[in-house]
Amino acid sequence: MKLFKSIILFLFFGTTLVQSQELTLLKGKVTSQIKELNEVYITNLRSDSNTTSDKNGNFSMFVKLGDTLQFKGLQILTKTKVITEDDLAKKLFIANVEAKVIPLEEVEVKTYPNINAVSLGILQKPAKVYTPAERRLKTASDFDPTANVGTMMGGSIGLDPIINAITGRTAMLKKELAIERKEYLLQKIEYLFKEEYFLENLKIPKDYLRGFWYYAVEDAKLEEALNTKNKMMARFIFSDLATKYLEIVQK
Repeated sequence: MKLFKSIILFLFFGTTLVQSQELTLLKGKVTSQIKELNEVYITNLRSDSNTTSDKNGNFSMFVKLGDTLQFKGLQILTKTKVITEDDLAKKLFIANVEAKVIPLEEVEVKTYPNINAVSLGILQKPAKVYTPAERRLKTASDFDPTANVGTMMGGSIGLDPIINAITGRTAMLKKELAIERKEYLLQKIEYLFKEEYFLENLKIPKDYLRGFWYYAVEDAKLEEALNTKNKMMARFIFSDLATKYLEIVQK
């Protein structure tokens, strides 16, 4: 009986020992709260073998039961994980790592509103800030005093404005500028007013809401009210425009 028990114990521990010495290809994935996690370096501390994860966090390496894996990276805190039987049994081993928080020193930002290009004598008046469409139109239509292709009214003009006028590019850029200004007005409407105001107060059907906004931004008085952020005036104008708009869509 003792011999039988000894054989059983030998077989059990022998099998366990053999299993612990077997190499298994571990397929894993590194996960973190970082959306774009760069390469993570994975090292088997027993065998000193290493690999790196791909852009999706996937990796694979040969391990044994009880091996310790170390995960290191510029964006994460170093982590170690001892491989268990459960880990080896999984189709995909998940290693969740924590993001590295880098403390920043407090920075005091000082502003000097009285110091600008005008106060320093660089400009006589504040420079105009152009939108992209305004800048393209200005570039295409402005006179260039350095290009002497002809004399007109005692001055010289550049070649580009003439070509742009002939080909219709200037007219096209003017249309683009008008569209851009309408888009800016639509953004102001969405910023200054909630949808509920138009749906509940002005009784604009939800399916017609965007159409009403496009209709409304054609009104010059509304444009002025929106540009000056005069919400009270804009409300009066919207109310009048809503009545007219509903008459149009209900015909």
